[in-house]
Amino acid sequence: MAFTFLAYFTLFAGVLLFAIGLYNADLELNEKGYYIAVMLLVIVGSILTQKVVRDNAEDDEIIAEQQRKAERNEQL
Repeated sequence: MAFTFLAYFTLFAGVLLFAIGLYNADLELNEKGYYIAVMLLVIVGSILTQKVVRDNAEDDEIIAEQQRKAERNEQL
């Protein structure tokens, strides 16, 4: 639970600090738009990477369990 809270807190704090920095930057509006688009791509990429890693770990557990069941059935 603490790690989940910490992950969400760092995500929102990072987005907030990035938005404040971008608001205060002396850039044209189209340049700010590019930075916002890149920030969104990074957020989506990190979420997808986390999901893929978690799904792969769950798949490994399922495969290991199926192999244990198959070995038990062979022993019988």
